[in-house]
Amino acid sequence: MKLILATNNAHKVTEMKAILAPYFDEILSMREAGIDHETVEDGETFMENAVKKARELAEISGCCAIADDSGLCVDALGGAPGVYSARFSGVHGDDAANRRVLLEKLDGVKNRAAHFTCAIALAWPDGRLLTSEDYLYGEIAHTERGENGFGYDSLFLLPERGVRTAEISPEEKNSISHRGKALRGLVKKLEAMD
Repeated sequence: MKLILATNNAHKVTEMKAILAPYFDEILSMREAGIDHETVEDGETFMENAVKKARELAEISGCCAIADDSGLCVDALGGAPGVYSARFSGVHGDDAANRRVLLEKLDGVKNRAAHFTCAIALAWPDGRLLTSEDYLYGEIAHTERGENGFGYDSLFLLPERGVRTAEISPEEKNSISHRGKALRGLVKKLEAMD
């Protein structure tokens, strides 16, 4: 069975392939599958966006498709940036600018509790759908550290470990991350179907 990933983000592709490889004969990013399509992410929740992306891609490709929508939710900002995490600064995908805006908004704020959310949807061309959602809890640090990861990882502090997610290995991050946990939750549902 072939699976198309509704992303061309190299970091997400690597994470997803590592966890899903045992369950599919072939896993391709949209680019690898020769698909040029962008879903309008107009959902109010991460899950609405994930389901929409997966269903559109399954219809276009005629294959199973998986999509995630994930982002950072900061308590002191009422859950923002939330579904706007990738474009918090006003420019889609400018990670450095997004981190800068986040730090500006949290300047002087004591409560820095935050969590990453990941919603994942797996859609079949026949309309079947599996979903999973999970979280990674932590805090927003005052300064950036670390070379690994992407997005807000250099600011996302894991208090019990005293490190940011950008300071741990990709393998360790997969074992604790919101995306890794959501993918494993999806895999359990996939296994239950067999």
